[in-house]
Amino acid sequence: MALDWDRIGTGDSEALLRPRDIYAGLASRPWPYLRHEQGEVLDKWFERRGERDVVIKQNTGGGKTAVGLLIAQSTLNEGIGKAVYLTLDNYLVKQVREEATKLNIATTDDPYDPAFLTAQAVLVTNYQKLLNGRSAFGVVGDGKEPVGLGIVVVDDAHAALARTEDQFRLRVPAGHEAYDELLELFAQDLRHQSANVWSALEDKDPTALAPIPFWAWADKREEVLKILRPHREERAFMFVWPLLAEVLHLCIATATSSAIEVRPSCPPIDRIPSFVRAHRRVYLTATLADDSALVTDFGADPKLVAKPVTPGSAADLGERMILAPVALNPDLDDEAVRVLARQFADGDQDGDGVAETKPVNVVVLVPSERAAANWTRHADRIWRVGDLEAGVKELKAGHVGLVVLVNKYDGVNLPADACRLLILDGIPRPLDGVERREAIALADSTVRLAREVQRIEQGMGRGVRDGEDYCAVLLLGAKLATAIHDARHLALFSPATQAQLKLSRDIAGQIKGEGLDAVRQALRACLGRVPQWRERSRRALAEVRYAEHGTVRGEATALREAFDLAATGRAPAAAERMQKAVNDLGNGDTALRGWLREQKAAYLHLTDPAAAERALAGALDDNPFVLRPVNGGAPVQLKAAAVQSRAAAEFLAAQYLDGVSLRLGVQALFEDVVWGEEERSDDAEQAWQQLGLHLGFASTRPEKLYGKGPDNLWALSAARQAVIELKTGCTTGTIAKKDMDQLGGSVRWLNGHNAEVEALAVVLHPSRVRDDKATAVPGMRVVTPALFERLKEAVTSYAAALASGPNRWANEQAVREQLAYHKLTGDRFFSAYSEPLSPT
Repeated sequence: MALDWDRIGTGDSEALLRPRDIYAGLASRPWPYLRHEQGEVLDKWFERRGERDVVIKQNTGGGKTAVGLLIAQSTLNEGIGKAVYLTLDNYLVKQVREEATKLNIATTDDPYDPAFLTAQAVLVTNYQKLLNGRSAFGVVGDGKEPVGLGIVVVDDAHAALARTEDQFRLRVPAGHEAYDELLELFAQDLRHQSANVWSALEDKDPTALAPIPFWAWADKREEVLKILRPHREERAFMFVWPLLAEVLHLCIATATSSAIEVRPSCPPIDRIPSFVRAHRRVYLTATLADDSALVTDFGADPKLVAKPVTPGSAADLGERMILAPVALNPDLDDEAVRVLARQFADGDQDGDGVAETKPVNVVVLVPSERAAANWTRHADRIWRVGDLEAGVKELKAGHVGLVVLVNKYDGVNLPADACRLLILDGIPRPLDGVERREAIALADSTVRLAREVQRIEQGMGRGVRDGEDYCAVLLLGAKLATAIHDARHLALFSPATQAQLKLSRDIAGQIKGEGLDAVRQALRACLGRVPQWRERSRRALAEVRYAEHGTVRGEATALREAFDLAATGRAPAAAERMQKAVNDLGNGDTALRGWLREQKAAYLHLTDPAAAERALAGALDDNPFVLRPVNGGAPVQLKAAAVQSRAAAEFLAAQYLDGVSLRLGVQALFEDVVWGEEERSDDAEQAWQQLGLHLGFASTRPEKLYGKGPDNLWALSAARQAVIELKTGCTTGTIAKKDMDQLGGSVRWLNGHNAEVEALAVVLHPSRVRDDKATAVPGMRVVTPALFERLKEAVTSYAAALASGPNRWANEQAVREQLAYHKLTGDRFFSAYSEPLSPT
């Protein structure tokens, strides 16, 4: 007789609830045992499963996917309700479902699948499927009954933040009739903020960035609704409009030449009831130091976010040797590193045709197509997002060589031989209008640093996927080198990464000043599995523990709470909440304080416009890059330093703790001036202002500060100031009439508000020939790319000389000597590094 197995071992027994038991009960386990760290976090979660928000932190490659799936199955078994597992994209949906199959966990990717709706299978889907204005789960006001959820597992929560914010952003593209109508509606307001930027918008300049003042946006809400609402069913609007319509007056609107972008300060996540009302929300995150965005973007409880679930030890991270060649020797150029990478991909590590070790897969992460182009002659493959599934399979299958991934710093798993040498060549830059404005206003704030470090750590995590894995990491360029050298950056990395960086610094200390051969030998120690390296690497992580408490910045909690108050009609309470956050900041981060005071003013304006204008005037005192009040004051006259060398020495002493930081800082300035790339113009203007300060000149950005005047203004002496326009993004063979007119207008601006000084007109431009229709500005000078390179060499040498001895950069006499030697003094600078307009 055949046995009926469906009647055996079932009886009245309850379904297994503990995730560890669920795994142990599998008939066919993919691994003999769960990793110790996985078991620890699963047990801790189970004890805290009654808490609505739980953050689980594990090192990259720590097996978070299996943890999340087992937690979802546990919730189904407990009968709490339906389970959803959210990933970044469809590529990862497929990966998660493959992992679930190994764990014998039923999944579906269809939100209408009966197995999901009856809580028999976990729905694995991307963020966009849940968080959109036509969500299958229901949206407030759509007339549908929201889908009740027992648990939402948010995978790679930190990486998901940009996707979440994007889902709550309305983008009205240039060329759409609503774009032109909105520009016309706010024309006068934008002109008041900056006549130059308004002209750039009219000229379709890709660098134009114009925030629409919050008072104008709120006061004209009826007109805005009349313009936008008729288009609510169009594809560009339909997935966002239902999420923003009720809070449109609270949004931040920014005009660029490509679109008008409308985004709230915090996503109105309550428009998605299924997520907000889910019994359990579990956030799987990397071990990043700042968890504030989980509060601002997902509305997570800050008290619960501050109590993450972690393994007892952080030693589950694979081995990584992390080196920044330019920090070891500032004379090493990026092209030489590219050649080195190619040699490792070939196995011919000395370039002599004789393979020293077996060839390895080298993976390069770049933020843009332009950066990818630098690798073209060295790369075997250049892959974009659409190529990833097939590309990663190819890497996992065997040796490919040198592969470049364009703008993909998260969600790609490259275990074992799929990637043995990982190279980061830059990090993604802010792309939307709000982010670009934040980057300017909060350039040196911890808020911006935290985002930058998050992207770097995500990128560095691609090559190690478990505790037995290993990978060498090279960081190209001074910006990335600074991130692993500067104390402010270092504090924002995870504990395990900090331990690996400390070990890598010990290696770097021994090969400092050497050439690429020394870098090659260090990499061989990692990739060749030298026992001493392996032992030191394991020891470095052995005692590392996860931080017991997560970091949720006070202002992040305030931003979330204030937005929720304003969204429910309590604007005065929202303004009070922002003021409390300002008070709590004290006198620390003045840039952030000014930014928060602007947000307070925006809430105040809804009920007390006069008080809002006073608050905004105070914000301007803290941060000169916030919006200017309607009755904003006149520009402040720029005063030259009494002694240039003294001003330079004081600035350098305050800015840099050691010579390496000084050299990296100067190199980073020049990296930000990119010729022929218009979208990098803001970076170039910021770099040029900082260059002036490094040399002891009083240096400002009048156009950004006052909406009028030049891109940069340098006080060369008490009697002479340089009016500087940066046209580094231009690709024309002549200086156009509009650019020449702008330079002339900036000279007149200076003459009008400070007639006591002589104006020297300067333009950075690829050509020193004027267009036939352009009228030259008398006495003007041009900094061409060739002269800029000469300037770069001079300033780099200036920094190297000052960095050659202890605190020489703080010594006024040493600085004076170097300024004079390199012709960087106010009376010689533009004679040496610019030339007159061509006479033809």
